[in-house]
Amino acid sequence: MTHDADAIVIGAGPAGCWAARTLATRGARVALVDGSHPREKPCGGGVTGRALALVSGAIERAALPRCHIHAARFVDTHRHASVSVPLEQGDLDVASRTDFDSALFAAATAAGVRAVRARAADVTRDGAAFVVHTTAGPLCAPRLIGADGANSLVRRRLAQPFTRADLSIATGYFVHGATSNEIVLELLADPPGYIWSFPRPTHLAVGICTQADEGATSGALRERTREWIRAMHLGNGSSSPYSWPIPSLSARSFDTLTTSGPGWCLVGDAAGLVDPITREGIYFALLSGQWAAETLVSSDVNAHGRYHERIRDDIVTELALAARYKAGFFKPRFTGLLVDALAASPGVRGVMAGLVAGTQPYKTLKWALARTAEVGLAWRLVRAKWYNQRSL
Repeated sequence: MTHDADAIVIGAGPAGCWAARTLATRGARVALVDGSHPREKPCGGGVTGRALALVSGAIERAALPRCHIHAARFVDTHRHASVSVPLEQGDLDVASRTDFDSALFAAATAAGVRAVRARAADVTRDGAAFVVHTTAGPLCAPRLIGADGANSLVRRRLAQPFTRADLSIATGYFVHGATSNEIVLELLADPPGYIWSFPRPTHLAVGICTQADEGATSGALRERTREWIRAMHLGNGSSSPYSWPIPSLSARSFDTLTTSGPGWCLVGDAAGLVDPITREGIYFALLSGQWAAETLVSSDVNAHGRYHERIRDDIVTELALAARYKAGFFKPRFTGLLVDALAASPGVRGVMAGLVAGTQPYKTLKWALARTAEVGLAWRLVRAKWYNQRSL
């Protein structure tokens, strides 16, 4: 079969667009298959400074409509307590995913990527090549990148799909007619997870996220979100509901994660590269998309193995540590002490700001807390969070 491209990328979200653009800038003929992007995505829309830095050569940051976030407010509604954590300029912006994804899509097509506006229905092999069967007809290429989200077709055909235990439910509302310059977060114990309000330029994205196997239905979670919106006085305008699956892998699943094979790579959500605590994935989507593209233009027969090693060493190790921490992160003892520590300690607030911005690694988090000036308070926080976990 004649090759229609040097590489096919399925999925035109941040991971797919950035992978496709990176391939094209290195001389590859690229087909980017997606029948729905760019579009709004039901998520907070927070884009960290380090994520924007990755795409700074392709997207004009000043031209992207977004909210500049000045603070992250952590709340404990049961105790009627809250504390604001200041963020540095550029640490975190919030953009409509339609705007952000459109900018990346435009950057990809400007680099010469061929956009195939069709749905990928199946993936098969034809010798050493991959055939992507789309609603507009088949496409064939020797290289394939799966950037098609948590329910990835590429993952299902070439590896193993994620189990329900490795997925989160994110559901909530876009609250129209209200916005802000701060994000609001509350950690929850039942079901374990968190609820958030992220301001977009024209509305608030308010939602709740918890593991899919916790037993709560999307309807029950949305009702809880609606009650929280009322309790927090976040707006009286019209709202529209949303639901979406997000990978949220366990430490064991990270240890056995499949990210690639001969001629193909998984990136972003399709690879499971999402922080299990914060559920932030845009930075990892962009980074893995870039690395997959750089890998697949290589003539090395073990290029896919090098991609997996890079993902494991530089991303998965950190995310697996977050997965081990997650069990204690949403316990009432820890969350109550966290709000108290944030209120009392500028040092703890600084550490938390780094966690929100993605600049504070999990591997040094407990020591960063212990090094704050308020040693006694920080040490109680560390012990409440980590020292009941035998694996650490």
